[in-house]
Amino acid sequence: MCADQESRRPEATVTRTEPGVPPRPTSRDVARAAGVSQATVSLVLGEKWAGRVSARTVGLVRDAAAELGYRPNLAARNLRLGSTRTALLVVPALTTEFFARVYTGAAETAGEHGFGVVLYPSPDGMGPARDPFASARSSLDGVIASSIAVDSLASLRSSDLPLVMLDSDPAETTAAAHVNLDIADGMRQVTDHLLALGHRDFLHLASSVDSWTFDVRAEALHEALRGSRVRTVKAPLNVDAARAAAESALSGPGPHPTAVICDDDIMAAGACKAARRLGLRVPEDLSVTGFDDLALATAIEPELTTVALPAEEIGRRGMAALLAVLDGTQPSPDTLPVQLLVRGSTAPPRA
Repeated sequence: MCADQESRRPEATVTRTEPGVPPRPTSRDVARAAGVSQATVSLVLGEKWAGRVSARTVGLVRDAAAELGYRPNLAARNLRLGSTRTALLVVPALTTEFFARVYTGAAETAGEHGFGVVLYPSPDGMGPARDPFASARSSLDGVIASSIAVDSLASLRSSDLPLVMLDSDPAETTAAAHVNLDIADGMRQVTDHLLALGHRDFLHLASSVDSWTFDVRAEALHEALRGSRVRTVKAPLNVDAARAAAESALSGPGPHPTAVICDDDIMAAGACKAARRLGLRVPEDLSVTGFDDLALATAIEPELTTVALPAEEIGRRGMAALLAVLDGTQPSPDTLPVQLLVRGSTAPPRA
């Protein structure tokens, strides 16, 4: 007898294993309630019923499952299929909303394909990421790493898990796929804007974090500003450290810069605080630019000229690349455009 020819049986009652505590409904309970076999339930709830089960029977099974509150045992299903349908997203930290937005994009695409995403902020920031699970190989289908050097992922790379790198060195060949932001072009947009305003003396407030994305910003800046006076000062990626570094550089001897180019909006906020402490007005006395377009960029006054990075989109593209790899295809390297947003923190230098 085929799955769709079974007669409807009387509705089953779910047995109780403990007094007053109903057990979790099983596929067998759904089959009894719908009057079909467990095989039919599996076909219907696994969305493999087309051409094998009638629409009427599909309705009966779905109604029975809804009535009983049945939820598939995903752990057992994953064990059978050899897949957990789970990806790990490794980020340096959760100190800015940039990585939260990357996660939002990745989770959105994952959800459309029945996947989940576990967010893992590396305890060592940009340093080596420790294995977050004792049994990562069996807990995950793949890894996405955002703004982390591939060498820092040794504990995860030692597994057979496919790795997709976001905002990382595209020359690294051990990753299964790369999705990048056009960081160099973003910095060129910043420098073109400031040069067009007439600035020729610059302070580069650079992140002291050893990372490809910050290296690219520095290289693009110095290439674009050849012939101009540029001083680079490095600081940790937080407001207080950036303020202290900028205050020291702006109050020291010698020609003072008319513009501060910051590797990040957080550092730009520190530069603005340093300017205020020194009695300098932004942008009348000093132009300041950031990078990332965090919420902070429009919270300070004047609002910050900065480069907007499509964080959610890089998360979506990264998850799509991982899904492609898991499906056996090789995605092409992907680079997303970025955009300079000119706001009130930049102006021509004083004559």
